[in-house]
Amino acid sequence: MAIPPPDPSSALPRSLRVSIIGAGRVGSTLAQRIVEKDLADVVLLDIDAGLPQGIALDLLQARGIERHDRKLIGTANYGDTIGSDVVVITAGFPRQPGMDRSDLLRSNAEIVVNAARQVVAYSPNAILLIVTNPLDVMTYLAWKTTGLPSQQVMGMAGVLDSARLQTFISLELGVSSHDVIALVLGGHGDLMVPLPRYCSVGGVPITELMDAATIARLVERTRRGGTEIVELMQKGGAYFAPASSACLMLEAILRNESRLIPVSAYVQGEYGLNDVYIGVPCRLDRRGIVNIVELELSEVERSALHLSAHAIRRDIDQALGLIGHLL
Repeated sequence: MAIPPPDPSSALPRSLRVSIIGAGRVGSTLAQRIVEKDLADVVLLDIDAGLPQGIALDLLQARGIERHDRKLIGTANYGDTIGSDVVVITAGFPRQPGMDRSDLLRSNAEIVVNAARQVVAYSPNAILLIVTNPLDVMTYLAWKTTGLPSQQVMGMAGVLDSARLQTFISLELGVSSHDVIALVLGGHGDLMVPLPRYCSVGGVPITELMDAATIARLVERTRRGGTEIVELMQKGGAYFAPASSACLMLEAILRNESRLIPVSAYVQGEYGLNDVYIGVPCRLDRRGIVNIVELELSEVERSALHLSAHAIRRDIDQALGLIGHLL
């Protein structure tokens, strides 16, 4: 017996759509996370002919097993991203052993600026989530390029850095990571600012569960979390945890959850900082960044945050000098 086609007059409301620019390991893993959590339909875009189409088809073929009916499109055409609710930019060159995130400045700046300009032409109301490194600088450039309100442009960093510290605390104490809360602010790099005072296990501050030397060791491992993976893998870097971190932010936005999450956000006086993107606690919902939450920081913590911001500002100025003609 033939199944009749759907009645157009009874069409369901439009599905949410996320476009991912860059079908590398982070982008493709994020696409998998999104559809398997049933968050949105996905457009996966890459300049590598056939790669996004193949990944999209591969993920589509798992729909019955993973029990979702999300649509996936693989493409090299920015026109296919039209009407996106959120655009995630992961495209760019990965770090290699011996490189830091700033070494990627010029090459990735050109990629991000070009991608941001094209996606906003088709989705002028989209929220932009930047994952490409050096992340805080790339987020600033995407904001400058698009002219979008700063609340609609953000970077994924604090979630990942906090998750790494959360994991190291749980491993050190032999407790479930479900019970661990960790918080890392600042730039996504060696000058990030882990805040042990705001880290706890089951509500108990870690300062009461570990000595200062142990905490310092875990903080240092967190700062080198990405570098440690790059050195082990030799080719490329982390992608499972970055994809999960971006997906958590997308979930807060698409499901309008109003979650308090560390995000690379544009500061205009908060924490005494101005005209820079840096990791700070933000409330996220369907509108993007609703507000930045200012924590009471010690003089040492505040100085560390300002040092991190100064390094980001220096890299922003360098990037503007290199590719300012493209903006």
